[in-house]
Amino acid sequence: MKVIVFGATGMVGQGVLRECLLDPGVESVLVVGRSPTGHEHAKLNEIVRPDLFDLSAIEGELSGYGACFFCLGVSSAGMGEAEYRHLTYDLTLSVARSLAKASPGMTFLYVSGAGTDSTESGRMMWARVKGATENALLRMPFKAAYMFRPGYIQPVHGAQTRTKWYGIVYAVLAPLYPVGEALVPKYVTTTERLGRAMIRVARAGNPDRVLASVDINRVAG
Repeated sequence: MKVIVFGATGMVGQGVLRECLLDPGVESVLVVGRSPTGHEHAKLNEIVRPDLFDLSAIEGELSGYGACFFCLGVSSAGMGEAEYRHLTYDLTLSVARSLAKASPGMTFLYVSGAGTDSTESGRMMWARVKGATENALLRMPFKAAYMFRPGYIQPVHGAQTRTKWYGIVYAVLAPLYPVGEALVPKYVTTTERLGRAMIRVARAGNPDRVLASVDINRVAG
């Protein structure tokens, strides 16, 4: 299986990229992003694009892939709805359209989040926008599309957030993760499990198109 990863420099994307490089069933990995990952691997190729809204110049290099792991996202903190929608809905759908054109037989896997609002009419702005993004992706002409809605994600194996205060929170909570896993296993996962689950769903499919943390952990094994 040949895969494309968007958002590989973020915390979630780092975890997904690691699992892709470790998985013997993943033949090659193409990372597309605004900055290089800093990794070197025989299976890894990278395309750095300052503007991810326009992939027309590289559409020829996006063909022949079996799956896309879309891990790119921004926090809604301090943003108005129009700006957040532009960087979430508009960007994701722009990339998805290019991929559907270049590799129509691929499976598209999108990292959303717990609390996403599929009705698109709730009170939480970010949840509405994420819901609209999910709904639009599910209508795209891919082989299949799956929405991953993790709750709390514990970074492992060196995965790091680029947001300083998030990093402090993760460092404080790391020793308590086993407690959370024991008490509320339905709401927590790790970057490793998320990456493994995405690969397995891309490879074998899943009965449900939307996966919460409990589903992610089950599929990851």
